[in-house]
Amino acid sequence: MRGTLHCHSTWCDGRDTIETMAEAAIAKGFGFIGFSSHSMLPSSEEGWMLTAEKAPKYARAVRALGRRLKGRIKVLCGVEADFIPGVARPDREVYSCMKPDYIIGSVHSVVAQDGECVSVDNTQHELFTGIAMHFDGSPRKLVEAYLAQLRCMAEECDFDIVGHPDVFRKFNVRHPFFDESAAWYVRAMEKTADVLARTGRPVEVNTGGISRGWIDDAYPSERFRSILKKRGVRFVLTSDAHSAEALDCAFDRFAALDLDCEL
Repeated sequence: MRGTLHCHSTWCDGRDTIETMAEAAIAKGFGFIGFSSHSMLPSSEEGWMLTAEKAPKYARAVRALGRRLKGRIKVLCGVEADFIPGVARPDREVYSCMKPDYIIGSVHSVVAQDGECVSVDNTQHELFTGIAMHFDGSPRKLVEAYLAQLRCMAEECDFDIVGHPDVFRKFNVRHPFFDESAAWYVRAMEKTADVLARTGRPVEVNTGGISRGWIDDAYPSERFRSILKKRGVRFVLTSDAHSAEALDCAFDRFAALDLDCEL
């Protein structure tokens, strides 16, 4: 069944409302759409992410939309939950206030040894400054720390889908900062794939970097996908769309993958 489980609306940093996104999904022939607003619970800081107060309101709005569109498209209420050790966890107990249909566990910021968080998915300047100030100027240290944090999330948290496991590649085409063919990086991918295979969760094949013009491949990369596939890891094709027109970005390119989109 054609659809996506990863998209964003005006409930977080998306451009369009959930109604607009759902109508666009229907027009594209989707059988389902899953909304996955950003959140960092248990943090309650106000902003564009879901807070503990905002999350139940979001869930009620998505489920009300699903009732209105019943028979036209299946609407699911999910969340993209950040993992920052000691700060935020993608965990069903943490998100019980909204009773999500599914949780995407994602890492967007890496915790350095000095305790500072460095975003890999905001701006190139922030990433490079973070590497210089908190990772001894070593991109390798940042990448290895990211993947170690991802493995920790996979082993410790109760969620359903692994989100963009190599989103740190976002700036590596326009502003190369590490060699994706390096032996140390291949070993890090293999170590991560071993953990993800053992935990049994599907990994999303996320086309969001393509729709936003940063890279011309999905997350994870073709090499990383091959490593994961050899270990029996399942995939879910998602668009990580932040606008209605991006809901099915590059889906035709990845349709032949061994995907698991069961609802």
